[in-house]
Amino acid sequence: MEQLSGDILQTKYALDTFYFLVMGAFVMWMAAGFSMLEAGLVRSKNTAEILTKNIVLYSIACIMYMIVGYNIMYGGSASGYLPDALTFGLGGAAAADAGAAAAVLAGGEDAPYYSMLSDFFFQVVFVATAMSIVSGAVAERMKLWAFFTFAIIFTGFIYPLQGMWKWGGGFLDAAGFSDFAGSGVVHMAGAAAALAGVILLGARKGKYNKDGSVNAIPGANLPMATLGTFILWLGWFGFNGGSELKVSDVGEANAVAMVFVNTNMAAAGGVVAALLFARVWFGKADLTMALNGALAGLVSITAEPLTPSPEMATLIGAIGGLIVVASIVYLDRMFKIDDPVGAISVHGVVGIWGLLAVCITNGDASLGSQLMGIGVIFAFVFASSFVVWMAIKALFGIRVSEEEEYEGLDVGECGLEAYPEFGGGK
Repeated sequence: MEQLSGDILQTKYALDTFYFLVMGAFVMWMAAGFSMLEAGLVRSKNTAEILTKNIVLYSIACIMYMIVGYNIMYGGSASGYLPDALTFGLGGAAAADAGAAAAVLAGGEDAPYYSMLSDFFFQVVFVATAMSIVSGAVAERMKLWAFFTFAIIFTGFIYPLQGMWKWGGGFLDAAGFSDFAGSGVVHMAGAAAALAGVILLGARKGKYNKDGSVNAIPGANLPMATLGTFILWLGWFGFNGGSELKVSDVGEANAVAMVFVNTNMAAAGGVVAALLFARVWFGKADLTMALNGALAGLVSITAEPLTPSPEMATLIGAIGGLIVVASIVYLDRMFKIDDPVGAISVHGVVGIWGLLAVCITNGDASLGSQLMGIGVIFAFVFASSFVVWMAIKALFGIRVSEEEEYEGLDVGECGLEAYPEFGGGK
């Protein structure tokens, strides 16, 4: 193989670093998508509170992942189960970048091909995405500061540890578990944490009648929810496309193009399938199901967006769209899981489908390894999150009072209303 010149290597390093940063910025923009989606699907009296949660959880995730999470996830693990050492801050990444020029010019297989700080930036926005999943599921009845307390533990310790098991070269990676961009590591993990919180929190007042029947509690702003879905759709190109990690040669550039196309087609398949299923089941073209169908298609393809053909990606996303409609209905009616935005179904149930769908197109993946990864990630995140939620509940409670819930969390938790001229929208 011909040795590349120092100038070419530096150009490749610069290009891949820039690509990583731009894709990370795309994923960061998903925070806006989650904010708009969740604000649109809750009642207007809870809008300011859920927007507060979203901007603060993003900030908490960035700080905690910088302090300890990144080093847990990527600091090395000889055992494959626990990090070799608990180190703090980004000194290691900064030091690696300081020596990058000499390493790149020296060439060789060990030469870095992007900045380590760009890697941190790309990874930290994934942590915030996982925590955003929790935000929507516990909406309209959880104490704001209880949520923030959980966010500190989840983003600093729970998420990074299970992430290390796959993406940090841990035991799940060694066992052949395949998760390209995070159907399990990000989405199912976030849903497992959310489910633990929802079980302890209970349903919103008025959601279920004594006979078990369900009362619909519609969101206040479907245009906002639709905008949020489109923002998430856009951000997902960074989520999946950036996970290819580089773009500076023909093979990688073609791979990135395939990932972008498959990500888009899976979302489209999810929308159409969910809308048609809702039309057959409910007799109406349900917009909220179409929105969740788009997200379900995106979650479905996230575990493996490279190996399917665009046609197969559309089918994988469509199956995800069918699954999410059924899951939202049955979790609500049969299991009384009150999830205002359908996050547990979109990211958890469909995340499992996405991990299993890997076996359809990726010949290197095995069903046994995928089932192992699903079981380990879900069990660990659910159990650890349940313990943390229990501890928070015992210390200062996790649910607002009935009066606060009736008046709205905007007033009770934030001291202001998002739409004061409308009288709170109770």
